Amino acid sequence: MPTYDTNCHRTIKSWAEADRPREKMLQKGRQALSDAELLAIILGSGSREETAVALAQRMLHTAGNNLRELGRLSIQQLMQFKGVGQAKALSIAAALELGRRHQLAELPLRPLIRSSKDAFATISPLLSDLPHEEFWILLLNRANRLIGKVRMSSGGTSGTVVEASMVFRHSILSGACSIILVHNHPSGNITPSEADLRLTRKLVRAGQTLDIAVLDHLIIGGNHYYSFADEGHMSF
Repeated sequence: MPTYDTNCHRTIKSWAEADRPREKMLQKGRQALSDAELLAIILGSGSREETAVALAQRMLHTAGNNLRELGRLSIQQLMQFKGVGQAKALSIAAALELGRRHQLAELPLRPLIRSSKDAFATISPLLSDLPHEEFWILLLNRANRLIGKVRMSSGGTSGTVVEASMVFRHSILSGACSIILVHNHPSGNITPSEADLRLTRKLVRAGQTLDIAVLDHLIIGGNHYYSFADEGHMSF
């Protein structure tokens, strides 16, 4: 039996907090939102008959659920949707035009990560002098150029917890083809612990399943580092 959207005629404020587009974006990140939810944030509000999300869904449906087609509509055409006045139409057109220009903008030159030395130079300013342990991942594209640095966890002086699901969620959402694991030892001792070895093995195997290569794991202590790849410890 098909189910129905019971939120359709309720105000967004009455929804569960996790279902509200703005709160959802703050809690889970912009990638977790659907096109309709992102459009609803731009709209800001709906009408007495429908929420902003329902209005956004209706607009997208009319455009064949294609943002490019929605972007072709004029201000006057956007205003034909009940609940969309001139101010909302202008906001939608401006947002879609900004998105178009974003796609056309030249990408900044991304650092090329060819070795553990390159990886260390990229991340060490963030970790070398910390009094507590943090775990980061470097996200690389197919050409081994850096496309992002993400802190996965922050802990005490003796360790931090890392979830494989979160590591690869960020990797997949960013479109990374490979990653480099990095964490620091505040003590300055860069010798990997048994826990470091187990975690590396776990993440390498998970990456193999998802076709995302884990190229290396760096342990940083002050101005020195230990590279699992350089030491031949990345084959599990």
